[in-house]
Amino acid sequence: MSGLRIGMLFSMVIGMPVMAQDISEGERLYQHRCAACHGLDADGAGPMSPVLLLQPTDLTQLQRKNGDEFPLERVIWRIDGRDPLISHGSPMPVYGDFFEGRGVTVKNQSGQPIMTSQPIVDLVTWLQSIQQ
Repeated sequence: MSGLRIGMLFSMVIGMPVMAQDISEGERLYQHRCAACHGLDADGAGPMSPVLLLQPTDLTQLQRKNGDEFPLERVIWRIDGRDPLISHGSPMPVYGDFFEGRGVTVKNQSGQPIMTSQPIVDLVTWLQSIQQ
């Protein structure tokens, strides 16, 4: 799926202009903050995965494993810590400081608003673009 089409789909979900997301910034954030556990290809096989008690999720399969609908709210909440995940004996690293930024409101599939930050919107936009 093209980046523009992903942006347009995401815009319909969150009600923001297409250009409000920066997919390249999302990929940069992923490579810098997430790839060590989730892998360079987001397949869950990062270099840190062998030492984790719970194996990282294959992030390319989020939509497929959720009835072919991207789990927007769950992904945002998992990243920002509102939906904690125990891994390696402690919560998934909550990157509050790393993902702080301009506050934005996105809408979930049912139209309910979700408060988050622009960096998380960028990261989630990139995650949507890599779904298989």
